[in-house]
Amino acid sequence: MTNCLVVIRNKKLNIDYGALQSLMRVFSGGCYYFDKITAVAFDDPKLISRQLNECRAGYENTVVLCPAEQCKAVAEYLQKIYCSSFDGRIYINVEGASVLLGTIEECVPFAEKCVVFLNDKYGVKYDKLYVKCVSASPQTVYGAIDRARALCKDAAFAVYDEFGDQTIEISYSSNTPKMSADAVVRTIVSALEEHVYALENISLEERLYDLLKLRRMKISVAESFTGGGIASRLVSVPGISEVYVEGLNTYANSSKRNRLGVDEFTLKQFGAVSDNTAYEMAEGLLKTGMCDVAISTTGIAGPKSDNTSKPVGLAYIGVGVGDRVKVYKFNYKGDRESITRTAINDALFLAYKSLK
Repeated sequence: MTNCLVVIRNKKLNIDYGALQSLMRVFSGGCYYFDKITAVAFDDPKLISRQLNECRAGYENTVVLCPAEQCKAVAEYLQKIYCSSFDGRIYINVEGASVLLGTIEECVPFAEKCVVFLNDKYGVKYDKLYVKCVSASPQTVYGAIDRARALCKDAAFAVYDEFGDQTIEISYSSNTPKMSADAVVRTIVSALEEHVYALENISLEERLYDLLKLRRMKISVAESFTGGGIASRLVSVPGISEVYVEGLNTYANSSKRNRLGVDEFTLKQFGAVSDNTAYEMAEGLLKTGMCDVAISTTGIAGPKSDNTSKPVGLAYIGVGVGDRVKVYKFNYKGDRESITRTAINDALFLAYKSLK
């Protein structure tokens, strides 16, 4: 099977890579991959003609994306190339060669329809399994996948990493024996065990919520550099009010002192960005008696450091359960967004691990 993707776009505008990534994720989830991906400007008809004719001649399946306002014109041209009509469908299928046409604006639902079409065309259906983990090294992840692939030749693997929150998506034919599919998952989990938080397609915050609810525990958060990001992730979960008490955004030292009881000596002697401060922030939440679990964060997200010699990316995450607090030190790399979003994922995962 050979597949190509042609994006017809306005050359004066940047490609919406977010939308394109979403489309690719749908295709890979269905176990379909592109041998060629190309973009052409819609004001260059000669280039469009050459590209689409090459795809017609050289690929079994051609997926064409274009702006909605160009869809009618592109459809008319494709009908001439394939000597057939769309007839209200998203595809033309002629002698085993197929072209599927959709709009950039509706690329995800279009991709989902494409996967259904391809499954019908090839008489196959793929099932999915998931392994969700945090901060596993690429070498560990891909090493585990290589070992798993040897156990199940028809399985396909896709890895998605969103600031350290990793999804390993395993697609396999419905003809694959269940024992083989289970062996694939066991192999990956065995290699990534300390990083794994779920074997289903569930978010990190949802997994933490489920565990808090199961343990009948409540959580509070004090953030000083993640900007309320942890609290935001938690409150996005339906029903979170059952387990969530409060989130404090304590950037100023005075806020740390007044709201969390961080000692003045600690701030002067060790600084706001220190394991001592992170410890006392989490401890302050626990001392209120309103929560059983506490998360605290303090660090330097950049783009510049503070007035100390501490580097951008230095961060401390405190996690308290009951009367115990443990602080973790990190040295993140990247820009401000990357640092903060990675730290948010680490904080949620550490809280999950503390309750596991």
